[in-house]
Amino acid sequence: MHDELVDHLTRSTPLSRGEALRVIQDVLAYFDETTEDYVRRRHRELQAQGLVNAAIFERIEADLKYRAVAPPELTLRQLRRIVYG
Repeated sequence: MHDELVDHLTRSTPLSRGEALRVIQDVLAYFDETTEDYVRRRHRELQAQGLVNAAIFERIEADLKYRAVAPPELTLRQLRRIVYG
Protein backbone atom coordinates (compact mmCIF):
# COMPACT_ATOMS: atom_id res chain seq x y z
CA MET A 1 0.00 0.00 0.00
CA HIS A 2 1.30 3.48 -0.95
CA ASP A 3 4.33 1.97 -2.71
CA GLU A 4 4.87 5.04 -4.89
CA LEU A 5 4.93 7.31 -1.86
CA VAL A 6 7.25 4.95 0.05
CA ASP A 7 9.59 4.87 -2.97
CA HIS A 8 9.51 8.66 -3.21
CA LEU A 9 10.34 9.09 0.48
CA THR A 10 13.21 6.60 0.37
CA ARG A 11 14.67 8.43 -2.66
CA SER A 12 14.23 11.94 -1.28
CA THR A 13 15.07 11.38 2.40
CA PRO A 14 17.47 9.29 4.45
CA LEU A 15 14.55 7.11 5.62
CA SER A 16 14.65 3.36 5.11
CA ARG A 17 11.68 1.69 3.47
CA GLY A 18 10.30 0.57 6.85
CA GLU A 19 10.73 4.03 8.36
CA ALA A 20 9.05 5.67 5.37
CA LEU A 21 6.10 3.30 5.64
CA ARG A 22 5.79 4.04 9.36
CA VAL A 23 5.81 7.81 8.71
CA ILE A 24 3.10 7.44 6.08
CA GLN A 25 0.96 5.32 8.41
CA ASP A 26 1.38 7.86 11.23
CA VAL A 27 0.41 10.78 8.99
CA LEU A 28 -2.62 8.96 7.60
CA ALA A 29 -3.73 8.02 11.12
CA TYR A 30 -3.37 11.63 12.23
CA PHE A 31 -5.57 12.91 9.41
CA ASP A 32 -8.06 10.07 9.81
CA GLU A 33 -9.29 11.70 13.03
CA THR A 34 -12.84 13.01 12.66
CA THR A 35 -13.47 16.71 12.99
CA GLU A 36 -15.35 16.13 16.23
CA ASP A 37 -12.53 14.05 17.71
CA TYR A 38 -9.98 16.65 16.62
CA VAL A 39 -11.97 19.49 18.21
CA ARG A 40 -12.35 17.60 21.49
CA ARG A 41 -8.66 16.59 21.59
CA ARG A 42 -7.41 20.09 20.78
CA HIS A 43 -9.78 21.60 23.35
CA ARG A 44 -8.35 19.32 26.05
CA GLU A 45 -4.75 20.07 24.97
CA LEU A 46 -5.22 23.83 24.89
CA GLN A 47 -7.18 23.83 28.14
CA ALA A 48 -4.31 21.90 29.77
CA GLN A 49 -1.99 24.70 28.60
CA GLY A 50 -4.10 27.17 30.57
CA LEU A 51 -5.93 28.86 27.72
CA VAL A 52 -9.48 30.08 28.28
CA ASN A 53 -12.38 28.89 26.14
CA ALA A 54 -12.67 32.08 24.11
CA ALA A 55 -9.05 31.75 22.97
CA ILE A 56 -9.32 27.98 22.59
CA PHE A 57 -12.30 28.06 20.25
CA GLU A 58 -10.82 30.86 18.14
CA ARG A 59 -7.60 28.87 17.79
CA ILE A 60 -9.44 25.66 16.87
CA GLU A 61 -11.54 27.55 14.33
CA ALA A 62 -8.36 28.87 12.68
CA ASP A 63 -6.56 25.51 12.85
CA LEU A 64 -9.38 23.61 11.15
CA LYS A 65 -8.74 25.51 7.92
CA TYR A 66 -5.34 23.83 7.62
CA ARG A 67 -6.42 20.21 7.99
CA ALA A 68 -5.53 18.04 4.95
CA VAL A 69 -9.19 17.66 4.08
CA ALA A 70 -10.72 20.76 5.51
CA PRO A 71 -14.07 20.14 7.15
CA PRO A 72 -16.96 22.51 6.57
CA GLU A 73 -16.54 25.79 8.40
CA LEU A 74 -17.89 25.55 11.92
CA THR A 75 -19.10 28.48 13.98
CA LEU A 76 -17.80 29.02 17.50
CA ARG A 77 -21.19 27.84 18.74
CA GLN A 78 -20.90 24.60 16.75
CA LEU A 79 -17.41 24.03 18.16
CA ARG A 80 -18.73 24.50 21.70
CA ARG A 81 -21.55 22.03 21.02
CA ILE A 82 -19.05 19.40 19.85
CA VAL A 83 -17.17 19.71 23.14
CA TYR A 84 -20.06 20.18 25.55
CA GLY A 85 -22.97 18.57 23.68
